[in-house]
Amino acid sequence: MSEPTRITILLVDDHPVVRQGYRRVLESQDGFAVVAEADSAAAAYAAYKAHAPDVVVMDISMKGASGIEAIRNIRARDGQARILVFSMHGEAALVKAAFNAGASGYVTKSSEPAALVRAIRGVISGERALSDDVAHALAADSLDGAQTMLDRLGDREIEILRQLAAGLTTEEIAANLHLSVKTVQNYHYLVKAKTGAQTDAQLVRLAVASGLTEL
Repeated sequence: MSEPTRITILLVDDHPVVRQGYRRVLESQDGFAVVAEADSAAAAYAAYKAHAPDVVVMDISMKGASGIEAIRNIRARDGQARILVFSMHGEAALVKAAFNAGASGYVTKSSEPAALVRAIRGVISGERALSDDVAHALAADSLDGAQTMLDRLGDREIEILRQLAAGLTTEEIAANLHLSVKTVQNYHYLVKAKTGAQTDAQLVRLAVASGLTEL
C-alpha cells in the first residue's frame, strides 16, 4: 500500500505564540507537516528557497515588509507557489491586493481552525480558497461597485502606504523593499496624489480604515 501524500507547509507569522498554536493545529492533521517557520518577509523568502514547501501560510501584517511583499517575491521566484494568506484583516481592498500579488487563497484568523485546514487542501487542489467572511466581503464590494481609495493604488503603492502608516522612515522602507530612497519618495507622492491625501496624518487614517495597520 502506498504512503499517503504529505503536504509540507511553511508557516509565516511574526508572533511566535501564534505560530506555535497553529503548528499544533496543522500537524494534528493527517499528512500535514510544518517544515519551516518564518517571522518576516525576508525570512519567508529564504525559507521558501530552502524548503520549497507545498503551501505557504502567510500573515499580512508583519514588521518591515508585509506578507504582500513576501507573496510577490516568492511568486517571482516560483510562479507555481501556493500561498494562503492567514490574516486578522479581511477587508476587500486588502484581499484584492493579496490576490493581485499572487495569493492562492485568503482566510481570516477569526475563522475556525477547520476553515484553515480546508483552505490548505483547497489551494493544493488548485482552488481559490476563501473563508466565509472574506467571500462575503468580496461579494459586498462587488455589488457596491464603488471604488475605494485602495482600489486606486497598485500593490507596491499599498505596501509603501502600509509602511509609512506604521511609522517607518523613507530610508527604512527603501531598505525593506530594496528600492532607492528617491523611488520611495516618488511612490509616496503618487499615493498622496491618487488618494487625495494632503498630509501623512491623512494617509495614516486611510491605512487604519482600510485594515493595513493599527493605531
